Amino acid sequence: MFYEPHNGHGLPHDPFKAIVAPRPIGWISTVDAQGRANLAPYSFFNAVHSRPPMVMFASETMKHSAANAIATGEFVFNLCPRHLFDAMNVSSGAQPAGESEFAAAGLAEAPCRVVRAPRVAASPASLECRVVSSMQLHDADGAALQGWIIIGQVVGVHIDEAYLRDGRFDTLAAQPVARCGYRDYAAVTELFEALRPTDGGAYVMGQPDR
Repeated sequence: MFYEPHNGHGLPHDPFKAIVAPRPIGWISTVDAQGRANLAPYSFFNAVHSRPPMVMFASETMKHSAANAIATGEFVFNLCPRHLFDAMNVSSGAQPAGESEFAAAGLAEAPCRVVRAPRVAASPASLECRVVSSMQLHDADGAALQGWIIIGQVVGVHIDEAYLRDGRFDTLAAQPVARCGYRDYAAVTELFEALRPTDGGAYVMGQPDR
């Protein structure tokens, strides 16, 4: 099939988010101008640069996390492992401004080193970020949308040493949760390693993965 989104897809449910999947969940913690903590998951999240490291999250409306990040210039990404899924899900609820999602989800806060926002103490890894860019989104015709994108430079990295194996972060042990389409989620439960053409000529097309 083929469709142009502005004409509709003709299916019972929009397939877009199921096609662009899985998407890492950006579990974002911030503080407001009064220093009150906020925590919420965003499925439009990813890394966008490595030198220096940068991540982004996008909000389809100006919600607390986006507003706080823009106002304070800071946010924290907390990796959501499979065993914290329920707490993450609870934190997605619409809490009134100033009420803590940490408390609602039964999560302990831990202090950050560089930014003021707290991190999720039980997360295997957290990234302290300073906002380097925020932008309201526009469509192809230039019309302003309600969506906003926030890009942050990573200025501090917390890793639970229980997830370090031979000098590497053990993604498989952390089982990060990702968002798929509809009401579907995924967790990392299998990895495979493959050489690349840039690996000193060691790659040969069709070679088995390892």
